[in-house]
Amino acid sequence: MQVQLELYASLMQYLPPHADRHRSRVEVSDDTTAQTLLERFAVPPEQAHLVLLNGIYLHPAERAKAQLKAGDVVAAWPPVAGG
Repeated sequence: MQVQLELYASLMQYLPPHADRHRSRVEVSDDTTAQTLLERFAVPPEQAHLVLLNGIYLHPAERAKAQLKAGDVVAAWPPVAGG
């Protein structure tokens, strides 16, 4: 099945080569979770500060349980500092 992976800011470096700007459609198995998707692309867990599944925030403890369905969108941002 296909899902969309969106990585922003410094996380964009982990996208596959065929990515379009900050997003990529990827083929995954039926048992893929948000966490295993990020692991597949070597996104460091401590850098995936904000993770959304279809626009809904996933607490770090929920990421391993959030099983993906065809067409889902997983988006991640690194920690942000400033003020």
